[in-house]
Amino acid sequence: MRLPYLRRTLALLAATAAASGLVAGCSGEDQVPSIGYAVDTSVASYNGGTTAGAAAAQAVFGRVLTGFFYTGPDGQPVADTDTGTAKEVPGEAQTIQYRLNPQGVYSDGVLTSCDDLVFTWAARSGRFPRFDSASTAGYEDIERVECQPGSKDGTVVFRPGTRYQPWRTLFGAGELMPAHVAAQAANVPDIVAAVQNDDRAALDRLADFWNTGWNLEPGDLDITRFPASGPYRIESYGLEDGLVLVANERWWGEAPATGRIVVYPKPADLVARIEDGSAAVVDIGAGSLPEVNLDAYTVEQLPSRGIEQLVLNTGGVFESTAARRAFALCVPRQALFDQLGRVAEAPETGLGAGVSNSRTLQQDSLFYPAATGASGPYAAGDTAGAQAALADAGKDGLVVRVGYLAPDDRRARTVAMIADACKAAGITVQDAGTPDFSPVQLRDGTVDAVLGGPGGAPGPAGSLDGIAAIGGLRSGSGLNVGQFRNGRFDAITDQLAAETDSTSQLHLMTEAENLLWAQLPSVPLFATPRTIAFAGGLRNGIAGPTRAGSGWNMDQWVLER
Repeated sequence: MRLPYLRRTLALLAATAAASGLVAGCSGEDQVPSIGYAVDTSVASYNGGTTAGAAAAQAVFGRVLTGFFYTGPDGQPVADTDTGTAKEVPGEAQTIQYRLNPQGVYSDGVLTSCDDLVFTWAARSGRFPRFDSASTAGYEDIERVECQPGSKDGTVVFRPGTRYQPWRTLFGAGELMPAHVAAQAANVPDIVAAVQNDDRAALDRLADFWNTGWNLEPGDLDITRFPASGPYRIESYGLEDGLVLVANERWWGEAPATGRIVVYPKPADLVARIEDGSAAVVDIGAGSLPEVNLDAYTVEQLPSRGIEQLVLNTGGVFESTAARRAFALCVPRQALFDQLGRVAEAPETGLGAGVSNSRTLQQDSLFYPAATGASGPYAAGDTAGAQAALADAGKDGLVVRVGYLAPDDRRARTVAMIADACKAAGITVQDAGTPDFSPVQLRDGTVDAVLGGPGGAPGPAGSLDGIAAIGGLRSGSGLNVGQFRNGRFDAITDQLAAETDSTSQLHLMTEAENLLWAQLPSVPLFATPRTIAFAGGLRNGIAGPTRAGSGWNMDQWVLER
């Protein structure tokens, strides 16, 4: 999908809704009051800024916790003026002026304020290491957030001499957290003062809450800890009943078109939910549920912005680069794409056209062809090369446990094909997929590789900006579950975030790709194919093959039967 197409689609939806009377908040006589949404990710935390919550933040909570921008269906950041406005203003240092909507209020009655920006920045800046942050990208470049406690206005000032081009990815949907909840739980009366005064005792208590206080376990929830700033709020969460979202009565924007959305994430039985008609919207990896019947749906199979890859642990069996090279050489990347990664109507060029030769660059990027030449030796599987690399590592064999969120037939077949191809090289590949799998198990040493998207994300992933993909390789990032550390790569990505000259960008990207193919912290496979399906009678559904999933506009969905 391209931006002009997106604009035409949105305009058409608006016109259709107006013509049919299906504007938000209005119900036709045949409108179904509740819509089910099946998505192949797990929901571990409300907090999208943490490692545990990053995978599902936008796909599930993008219309529950809104931000100044959200990820659109083409992967681009889109301004959400219901939340407020953000604009770059002149100044000696890069400065962004944020103004929250004067009517903005959480579902518990507490006004949104710049305190939320201060808290989110403090947690993700990297200055206070006790916070478990999925990524510090952009936030670490901010020198300060100017804020009067309770004010609707906040000014973000970046460090002198730095410039962060993708600043629109900051304080976004699913990641801008309610500071007042953390303040109360951590007994910190004034978060702004605690940050400005570097009150480490208070900040440590806030970090403890940030890390786990918004964790989600199916069963009884203390709903007071989960106030919403969007058109929906959480009502309940259970293994059988799913994650129930209902209309937020205090939402100041256009009311959601359907008052109840039930999200069915893993480990729910997605096949059962689809076949009994519970799920009207389905967003899953293509081929992950081969037994499911989607005849009653309008189905699209699309290459996503998330790059399917094997993220390797840079310790344990893969401590040496030679061992990682041996494994990468025996992986049959071309055969995997041909059998498992190619969508039904694959394009001849661009996204989804072939094996992905980059972990961070999209295949439809102008820089992609010139920057990815170092991938050549790893195209089709090289048994002899893998054996030689294994000898260089001083090993006569290798056992590699590959983990992923199960059940997932496509990923199980991926592991089986790799196991078959690597056997001749003396490398034993074991399937370690489980229904409770989390990418952090790689960090714990439970597995040796994770099969998934950037950072090991199991479900919807990817965006045009590639922030999560880069975060999955940056030193100290929570998304960097393989614990790869390379100072030069970190420096390159810092330069790229500020660079505007296309020639310099190409040189930096090429250097980064050469470095990654030399060090092999991961093995890219292909643009993850997604199956996105809308039941008959579902209106305003637009496929979103990105980290925001197809739930990016769930507040506009209408189902008629």
